[in-house]
Amino acid sequence: MNTTHKTNPLLEIALTLLIPSLILMKLSAPEQLGTTNALILALAFPLGWGIFDWIRNRKINFFAALGLVSVLLTGGIGLLELDTQWLAVKEAAIPAILGIVVIGSTYTKYPLIRTVLFNQRLLHVEKIQEQLAIRGTQREFDKRLQTANWLFGGTFAFSATMNYFLATYIVTSPSGTAAFNEELGQLTLVSYPMIAIPSMLMMLAVLYFLVRSIRSLAGLKLTEVMHGMEEE
Repeated sequence: MNTTHKTNPLLEIALTLLIPSLILMKLSAPEQLGTTNALILALAFPLGWGIFDWIRNRKINFFAALGLVSVLLTGGIGLLELDTQWLAVKEAAIPAILGIVVIGSTYTKYPLIRTVLFNQRLLHVEKIQEQLAIRGTQREFDKRLQTANWLFGGTFAFSATMNYFLATYIVTSPSGTAAFNEELGQLTLVSYPMIAIPSMLMMLAVLYFLVRSIRSLAGLKLTEVMHGMEEE
């Protein structure tokens, strides 16, 4: 039996983004919690949520695990008072590595676009494959999948570039200071509208390209291939 619990998006954003950012910006002064205690408290929210979600669903999500690693690295840079340049490198490194993995998979039999978008959880893959075989368009569709995989990798390239730029531009104070914590909070808040939302829109564009390819090569509409959208 599937025991996976659905997540409230607003609660998740509050715990992993808004609350930590407010703590860093408002409670880092010496007369408040101080830089170290504020950073530890801010990191406790996304870290605690990640652990709670893992215990509740009893399975590890690859991207959630990367998020936890990112949180721990950010905390380490602040607590160990490392050069702020390492923060920019860290912010860019994870999406860059993911982008390399995605693009590298293009040259294998199993591009990662199949795992993320062209999969049984989202689409009626068997129905699509059957129609492609009937129409003799399987090879052309495979080429489209490779193109979609490149576009998918491009979303991570965008994220890596923007992460590095924003971290370099916003976080300029020495780590371990109240100003560093405040800037880190600003970076967290700004990264959502400037990186996460555009990346999400880019992902939807890749899905649209995939759906258009299915329609032209398999002759199937979105309502015929996407789970939960089947016409009565």
